[in-house]
Formats: sequence, C-alpha cells, structure tokens
Amino acid sequence: MSCCTPDGSCSTKSTAQADGEGLTTVYNVAGMTCGHCKDTLTKEIGALASVQAVDVDLEKGQVAVTTTGEPDDAQLAKVIDEAGYELTARAA
Repeated sequence: MSCCTPDGSCSTKSTAQADGEGLTTVYNVAGMTCGHCKDTLTKEIGALASVQAVDVDLEKGQVAVTTTGEPDDAQLAKVIDEAGYELTARAA
C-alpha cells in the first residue's frame, strides 16, 4: 500500500494533527468489538514510551494516538497485532 496520492503528496500527513501537547494520528483498526478491546488497546498502545494518549472509537473502528513526535507506524502495528487486532491503515 502506498501512502502517496496521485498528485504526489503524502496522504499520511492529513491524518496527523499537532495540538499543543503532541501529534495525534488516527488509525483504522480491525477486530475491535467491545469494551475489553478498547481497554486492551488503550493499555498496550499507552505503554509505548512516545505515546501520550490513546482514544479508541469502537463504532468507527479507529484508534487516535497522540505521541511526542512522529509515530512509529511499524511499532504500533506490531503492538496492535500482538494484542490480537490489525492496524489496517492511517485513517483518511
């Protein structure tokens, strides 16, 4: 999967927003169905050193992760996979 759009820009930049505290990036995550899923992902992702906050939206199938800098997508995908879910992409 390419993160580049037809005009040559990087589509991943549109999903990350800087606020006063950090950089928030939204990911599409498959397999989340209940409060246990939400708690598990919040705990596992939140344990990463650069993560400041995690917001799991079960209805949208998305996880917003606020980090101190640019997030490590590969590391997040690994943590999410090990928890039993699948990071499918950054949200558009």
